[in-house]
Amino acid sequence: MHAYPMGGGQGLPDEVKANLPTELAKRKSAHVILAYVDSQPAGLVVCLEGFSTFACKPLLNIHDVIVALPYRGRGLSKLLLNKVEEIAYDLGCCKLTLEVLEGNHVAQSAYKSYGFSGYELNPKLV
Repeated sequence: MHAYPMGGGQGLPDEVKANLPTELAKRKSAHVILAYVDSQPAGLVVCLEGFSTFACKPLLNIHDVIVALPYRGRGLSKLLLNKVEEIAYDLGCCKLTLEVLEGNHVAQSAYKSYGFSGYELNPKLV
């Protein structure tokens, strides 16, 4: 598997690959969604539950999203995000959050088409 530049340009260290599934499984606030196409792994989303003190409700942060190269352009990211939204609704979350690299225009476009928008503070308050 090749390292993707938006993920830091390097594959995960062997220690991380070996321990990540077990460590994520220990966290009740972690939600992992796997997508398969024809029994092949095609996409992944990792979300972590947080809490909004302003709303006094949980929020769900989309931490990792990946669609494997052979499956891109098929709408899989929208299906994954639909599932994330369903989980957030079931948890009673007040919002979904995510961060995306400024140079990752493909991901930004996908998120905007799904309904996400950039967050900016009111310039009068900065």
